[in-house]
Amino acid sequence: MKHSLTRAAALVSWTCQVVAAVILLQTLFFKFTGAEESRFIFATLDVEPWGRIASGIVELVAAVLLLGPRTAATGAALAAGVMTGAIFSHLFVLGIEVQGDGGLLFTLALVVLGCGATVAWLRRVELPIVGCKLAHSSAPMGERTVTASPPVYGKTRN
Repeated sequence: MKHSLTRAAALVSWTCQVVAAVILLQTLFFKFTGAEESRFIFATLDVEPWGRIASGIVELVAAVLLLGPRTAATGAALAAGVMTGAIFSHLFVLGIEVQGDGGLLFTLALVVLGCGATVAWLRRVELPIVGCKLAHSSAPMGERTVTASPPVYGKTRN
């Protein structure tokens, strides 16, 4: 579906896409090299090493998708989903501050979640599977189109 953003919305979207992708890509080095802090986090969550590597792969995919014009909405939704998990991990298991980082990882997760949610919302009509439904439901009331109900086979209509 062809969807065009206003100039302001496109600027906000691209800014959020780049910010989220840079943060996601920057953290990959630590996940893939098994840095002490990453090992600590995933050991605390009882998913070391497979959880660390799997989350790194998902974050890499999200970052790459965020930077593609046709895949940004999918990357944004994926990034927002992963960061929601990270934020819940911080809130319920790890704590806001991890190994004296002053809450940096938690803050970065919030930034990526905010950016991902913003891009996903701005580009919602581009989301696979649900985009066409969101495009129809988000149109102003006067612009919504009403379609005829599908034919019912084997029965006649009056």
